Order: sequence, then structure tokens, then C-alpha cells
Amino acid sequence: MPATAVRPAPTPPRERRGGGGTYVFLGAVAAIALHVLDDTVFQPPAGTSPAWISALVPLALLGLAAWAYPRLTGGRRGALALALGVLGIAAGAEALHYTRTLGPSGDDFTGLLALAAAPVLLGLGAVTLWRTRRTEGNRAWRYARRVLLGAAGLLVLAVVVFPIALAYVTTHTARAVVPENTLGAASEDVAFTTSDGLRLEGWYVPSRNGAAVIAFPGRSGPQDEARMLARHGYGVLLLDRRGEGRSEGEPNAWGWGGWRDVEAAAAYLRRRADVEPGRIGGIGFSVGGEMLLETAGRTDALDALVSEGAGARSIREDLNEEMPASGVILGGPMSAFKTAGVAVFAHQSPPPDLQQLAGRVQEPALLIAAPHSGHGEDLNRGYAAAAGAELWEIPESGHVGGLEARPEEYERRVVGFFNAALR
Repeated sequence: MPATAVRPAPTPPRERRGGGGTYVFLGAVAAIALHVLDDTVFQPPAGTSPAWISALVPLALLGLAAWAYPRLTGGRRGALALALGVLGIAAGAEALHYTRTLGPSGDDFTGLLALAAAPVLLGLGAVTLWRTRRTEGNRAWRYARRVLLGAAGLLVLAVVVFPIALAYVTTHTARAVVPENTLGAASEDVAFTTSDGLRLEGWYVPSRNGAAVIAFPGRSGPQDEARMLARHGYGVLLLDRRGEGRSEGEPNAWGWGGWRDVEAAAAYLRRRADVEPGRIGGIGFSVGGEMLLETAGRTDALDALVSEGAGARSIREDLNEEMPASGVILGGPMSAFKTAGVAVFAHQSPPPDLQQLAGRVQEPALLIAAPHSGHGEDLNRGYAAAAGAELWEIPESGHVGGLEARPEEYERRVVGFFNAALR
């Protein structure tokens, strides 16, 4: 009787083992990893040193993804490729921004390579999900399962991936050029150095009444209010904050570490002959208002401050916001991932809770808020109470839109405040 032939076990489908898609995935991930290394270690921003923590954490996660990809089943491989595709867009956004504004230079070339890798990963993820979808079994259950998995995927994107991508973009991009000067008064180009060694540049309108005000942040947004103060004889200083325009450093849209910029600006004004001792104020908008409060809570650099539109800059302030339970369930994890991302990409720990810092403010302060703007400005009630400051709420105003909403009252209140506080 002839021996029965033993058939070899069937080889798993190519899609299930990763196949050629694995090499595509590894190549795209390598492009993103190269830009991370180039941006943080090989070519850090002017005035800064290599940021090893900012490099090692994302490189370790990218390495873990590369190791795991061929070992995952089709659906998980597709989801992983889609998630890294979104992060690839964030990694390349910096290069696209500066290339369009100034032309490519430095790490922009590897950034554009990372940006090119993003659609490759998104396409690979979509194709992998389609090819490895279930086609057997009850049709109703198959479609219900796909809907549930799709909803879970969108939830992960919203709560984890997008906050991390936002953290990267907001710690790597800022205004790249000096805007047009529309101050309507003669100004000087000035420069000074922060306590952590960064050179900042800006404009200064000399004082005619012995007092000066720092309008913050940037040389673009505060120009209307700076023009208003200059009409009343105040010296006004506008500067490119760190990582912006012609100033050195790594940008940070959340203002972490920016209090040193305000401190350095105040020190510069104290050295000027046209500014009398004890007559240096600050007016800040949005994140600029938050940085003025932090500066006053940490130092005695300012003699008075106006903060308009301050809100939240990390999970510490986000948790103080009044929101429904659904907002806490989703918003809490989103804020946690965003804060963690900013901490890694900016290679610094989150700043102290702003309400606690406001409690240390000793100088006269006026806080202006648009409570219905949707930018967390209701937090100013806690800031004002902690600082013992005056709070002026403008319900019909948009975010930092007080001057536009009530121009005459705004000028009367703000100029009157500085007249009294800086005497």
C-alpha cells in the first residue's frame, strides 16, 4: 500500500505577513526618523544645542513601530500606517512652512522628505485595510464590525494622534519674516539677549513721557494697541519672541519659557535713558497675556501689566476650565497627550499652573477677557481673583478683540490704567 503524501501547511497570505508593504513602511518611517534626527541633533535652531530627549523619544517610538509592523495582523498594520502618516504630515509641516516663506535651507530638505513619506503611509494604510478586510461570515455583522472599528480608530486619532501632531507643529513653526511696520511713529531696530543666551530682535518707539510698555507677543499682532499707546507718549517695545522672525531659539506657540523674553525686554528698557525707573509696563495678548502673568509671578521685571485673552497652555490650566462631563472624558486625555508632546518636542517640563503664578503677582494688573470666545478665557476669573486684579469682560468681543469691539472704552481704560499704575 503506497505511503500517503504529506502536504505542506499552506503559507499564510502575503498580506498577512506584511510582504512588500513592510519595505514600503520601513522606508517611509526611516524618512521621518531622519528628519527628527536632523532637526533635533544635527541642525538645531540658531542659539540652541542638540536636544537629545526630543530626538530619542520619537526615534524609540518609530523604532518600535518598525519592529512591530511585520508582526501585526492586517487591520492593525493599516491603522499603524495611517497614524504615522498623520504624524509624518506634522513632521513635514515645518519644512513646508519655511520653504514657502524663505526657501529651503537647513533641515528643510529632510523635512520635505518626511512630508513626502506621509502620503505613502496613508496610502499603504488604506490599501492594507481594504485588502485584509473580512469577506466571510454574516454580512450585517461584518459591516457593523467595520463601523465600530472605524469609530474606535477615529477616537484614537482625535485623542492621541492629532494632539501629538499639534504639539509638534506648534513647537516647530512660527512667523518667519519681519512684518510691515505700521506703528505710525519713528522706531528703532533693537536687540538684546535673554538669560538663557538667545538674541532677540525688535522695534522700539522711544518714550515721550518717561514710561514704556512691552507689547507682546511678536511684532505683528500688537501693532494696533502699540500705536494707541505711542499716541499717548508711551515708549513701546515690540519684539520677535524666541524662534520667531529674526530672533534665535526654538518656537513654542504655547509660550513655555517665554517669560524670559519678557524679562530680557524689561531689562533692556531699564537701561534706556528715556525710561524712568519704576515705569515699565507690559500689555500681552493671548499667549502673550499668559507670559506677562508668568513673568510678574516669577520676577519683579514689570511695574504694571495688562493681559488680554489669556487662557490655558497645558493640562494644568485645562483641568481648571468649567466643562461638561463629556468634555472632561475626551478633553482630559487630549490635553494630556498634547502637553506630553509639547514637553518632549520642546525638551522642557510644563510650566507651573498659571493661577498659582497669578497669586504671586504684586504689581497692578488689568485682565481683559472675552468669556464667550471659546478660547478658555473664562479662566481669567480665577487669574484675576488670585492676583487681586481688575477684570474687564467684553461678552461681544472675539479672542483678543477688545480694541475692535469697544475702541473708545478700550483706549480710555487701558491708557487710564497705565497712567495711574506707572504715574
